[in-house]
Amino acid sequence: MEKIVNELLKEELYYEKLENGLDVYFMPKKGFTKKYAVLATNYGSNDLEFIPIGESEPIRVNEGIAHFLEHKMFEQPDETDAFGKFSKWGANANAFTNFTTTAYLFTTTENFYDCLDHLFDYVQTPHFTDENVEKEKGIIAQEIKMYDDDPGWNVSFNAIKAMYVNHPVRVDIAGSVESVYKITKEELYKCYNTFYNPGNMALFVIGDLEPEELFDKVKQANKYDMAKMEEEITRIYPEEPTTVNQKEIITQAPISIPIFNIGFKDDKVNIKGRELLKYEVMTDILNEMLFRRGSEIYENLYMKGLINRSFGAGFTSQIDYAFTTVGGESKDPKQVKKVIFEYLDMYKKEGLDRATFERVKKSSIGNFIKYFDSLTFIANNFIFYKFKDINLLDYVEVIKEVTFEEVQQRLEEHLREDNCVISIVEPIDKENN
Repeated sequence: MEKIVNELLKEELYYEKLENGLDVYFMPKKGFTKKYAVLATNYGSNDLEFIPIGESEPIRVNEGIAHFLEHKMFEQPDETDAFGKFSKWGANANAFTNFTTTAYLFTTTENFYDCLDHLFDYVQTPHFTDENVEKEKGIIAQEIKMYDDDPGWNVSFNAIKAMYVNHPVRVDIAGSVESVYKITKEELYKCYNTFYNPGNMALFVIGDLEPEELFDKVKQANKYDMAKMEEEITRIYPEEPTTVNQKEIITQAPISIPIFNIGFKDDKVNIKGRELLKYEVMTDILNEMLFRRGSEIYENLYMKGLINRSFGAGFTSQIDYAFTTVGGESKDPKQVKKVIFEYLDMYKKEGLDRATFERVKKSSIGNFIKYFDSLTFIANNFIFYKFKDINLLDYVEVIKEVTFEEVQQRLEEHLREDNCVISIVEPIDKENN
């Protein structure tokens, strides 16, 4: 067991790679009543084409299968639901699938080790039959239709589809109704046996626990009956051009005011670790400088009545794709985009404000330290970053390293017209419908 101390954050981290390849991390939080555990696999909806463990030829699986698999993991061989036991022990449990990760988690104030044992037990016990797979299809189909009717989901997802030509990030996490109905139990087992190998997984625990006892309990609970993964899983992704797919997507929905997402496709990809973290931090600082409440862009747009308090920006980054989105509600989204680019052109010519940079940088450090009071924030973000070869505890150090000149350069390289798209959902035109 390795102990890592971060003097800056005054935090300790314990780490051990178990014999079967599972990475286990523990962060003690003395005095906290709540305890949190997340068991995650480096597997999400983007992993549609790969070479299964033990095979030599690549396969392509149906879209939405990672999300489908997450749903099915809660059904036990005795036909009970895994959530039931967590409730009995007073724990809150959940799971989620995104583009790159599937995670199973719980939080509790008592019966922690019972819950931990159960977490391992149900994630290690897949139970797929023709009958229960068929039953799940209808449930997920309804979920997909619900998202299809959500204007907020559509505006953001259409922005991604506008940016990306081939990359599977442009495919809905849940798949389509058509793809879901093609999923078989054999396909689910193949994905499970490949991606739920402990060598492709990590456990993160945080709370007031003793390290030695925790690691002993984890080793007892971890009974994966799988051969140790000797090499990384071969994942196959189509070649993605640096150009965008289409500049604009406009749809309609029963809303009262248009909503929009302006997307900037990043061409700084296929990097990981501390280098990727630095790009994330630089971009977050840049977006905060430009688009936060009180910024020149925000105030100009707000005073013109072009935006409201829903306006904001964010940066999404993975090893093989990344993008900034700026969005909200507006009576004239295209005018918002026009004004934004007027300011971007000005900042590229005249330079950003150094005092604003220093202020945002200082605020970013303070906010991150404040977030360390949240066990949920630490646990989920630690796992996300781990699969990008990033240690969450390095975050503050990296913020401190970022220079004003690097952020100015990031502005010029990233926020450009040629890599920009706009997605708009407009109110339904009743006159033409």
